[in-house]
Amino acid sequence: MDHTPVGALYDSLLQSALRQFFERATLDTEPTAGAADARLAIEPTANPAALIIRWFGTRYTLRVPARWPFTAHEVRLAQAIGAVLAARYRALQNPRTLAERVDLFSGAIEDRYVGAFLDPRSYAIDARETRADRIASIIELLRVAALSSYENRPISTGVLLLGTSGEAARSGGPTSAALSYDEPLARIKIFFRLAEGVYTLFLASPEGRLLDIIDIRRWTRGIRQNSHAPRQFQPHARATAQHGHVCAVLSPSREIKIFAEGTEMFTFRGAAWHLVDGQAKYRLWADAVGEEALAGRIFQTARDLSEAREGALFVVVREPDVAVRQLVAPADRLDVPIREPGPGADGSEELSRRHLLHLLERRKITDLDPSVFMSLAALDGATVTDRSGRLLAAGAILRHPPSQQLDEGAGVEGARTTAAMAASQFGPVLKVSEDGIITFFDRERVWDI
Repeated sequence: MDHTPVGALYDSLLQSALRQFFERATLDTEPTAGAADARLAIEPTANPAALIIRWFGTRYTLRVPARWPFTAHEVRLAQAIGAVLAARYRALQNPRTLAERVDLFSGAIEDRYVGAFLDPRSYAIDARETRADRIASIIELLRVAALSSYENRPISTGVLLLGTSGEAARSGGPTSAALSYDEPLARIKIFFRLAEGVYTLFLASPEGRLLDIIDIRRWTRGIRQNSHAPRQFQPHARATAQHGHVCAVLSPSREIKIFAEGTEMFTFRGAAWHLVDGQAKYRLWADAVGEEALAGRIFQTARDLSEAREGALFVVVREPDVAVRQLVAPADRLDVPIREPGPGADGSEELSRRHLLHLLERRKITDLDPSVFMSLAALDGATVTDRSGRLLAAGAILRHPPSQQLDEGAGVEGARTTAAMAASQFGPVLKVSEDGIITFFDRERVWDI
């Protein structure tokens, strides 16, 4: 490694970025023989659960569990991190390049990792034609908005950044003498009222010039694609399915969401960026469930509850005859006959929640309307089903069978997490936290969104 102060700084930045975005990975470093090479190289290996990065005579190895190897998006993100750091380092070594590309050093470096993932051309500093990272500039504006309010209300807003000039011309908006969608716009009081991010968005050219204000739902008519995004943001994902468009939104929950290639790609939550990788994570969940329609309905409901900041717990048991008896109290089970209500102290019928849930006996999740299932899933407790989708319990407080893993983690995990870990011994589980995080368990923690 370069042992100058600048080299030490960039080594630290690289390790910090890898640990931030790859929480499930372990990072090992070792010096390599031969001359130190200033070019940063990222090398996928024959082992899909290992990724090798070489820079300045140091070899970094990222390793993840074999059950969930690196996805294509994760490899691409590692390459984006490398592109940003290499471009900055090389600019520092060349005064002329530094003067021409001072934009490389503005804003938060994490925003530039996101920008390089979506448009690596901004960091190819040896190319004949380069351009500033428009996506990072847009994110900077949204950061300012997230710290602001309008009439004592949190701000939400967003923009659809077109990927091609041809699409910009087709939009009918102005293509010259237009304002740039960047931080100075935040000083205009009405700016945040013109596009609230959920239904109305600004439309910008590939260069970041404002063209129009659009209803995102009209912009996506005729585009059919399952993005696995929260329902209210599915139009935003679909709008990016063609022509290289990118959509950036500050949501009402003050998360920054980045949509690209027909899906939600990144989210900024809890003061950090997260690669959503929803398609790959859904595939792991669906393969564990074994029934596509059931997996899709539960996953979509979890995404919608997450956006609404409502907690939930979904359990798909593999062997219901064994699992339900150990996990669910008889009073909460929907697969056993209900007793007729007896007389109460005042002589009237003594009813319980189980008598009301009698409406759901012998029902399948996939037969319920999505809004009905979402209301059911939001009840305190767990929704339990078998792999065919048959409802076995709703709003159930789960029992915790003895487990060494639970005993070790019970002191640091919340009640919903402890219940999820216990239930995952019997089948795949999705836990939705009230802070918006979705976690998949299958005998162990598999992933988070």
